[in-house]
Amino acid sequence: MMVLVFWLLGVSLIVLQTTLLQYLPMWLGRPDFIFIFVAFVAYRFAWIPGLFLVFTLGWILDVVAGIQLGIYPLMCLVTLTGLKLVTNKSPIKETTYQIPLLGGSYFLVQMFMYFVCSLSSPDMLPAWSWGEPLQRTVLVMIAAIPLFLICNTLYVYLQRRQLRGKLPRRRRNTLF
Repeated sequence: MMVLVFWLLGVSLIVLQTTLLQYLPMWLGRPDFIFIFVAFVAYRFAWIPGLFLVFTLGWILDVVAGIQLGIYPLMCLVTLTGLKLVTNKSPIKETTYQIPLLGGSYFLVQMFMYFVCSLSSPDMLPAWSWGEPLQRTVLVMIAAIPLFLICNTLYVYLQRRQLRGKLPRRRRNTLF
């Protein structure tokens, strides 16, 4: 149930990102909600449900907005794997590292994707500049705070609801 709810949330974020956010002016910036959502999935979900969510949402985003097929699922899978491996059994409190790690991983994934795209189609890419990726990284870190709060509230609510349904029920003492 939880995977289905978060999958629907991810699909709605894809719709929001590919339709409504395109009307924002370029100087204002467009946060990458899918990347933030992938980071949340990496922090909260186990491997198998996380891989399912991330791959299917990356595939949908690739079909909807991808120029080169396979780039978005690759980006999502690399992000999930990297964040899962870095945060596995971390002794640091998770609220301390979530946003900075999200920003660092977003910046590194942008560099990695630029490298991959430069190998596949170098004539389509603009020249690399440090200002734009840094600006996007800061925007993603700022947008991650409310999105993490919303997703975490929904996650906790669904977890409590599942636990309430699994509690053992007391039997009444009846004579018959």
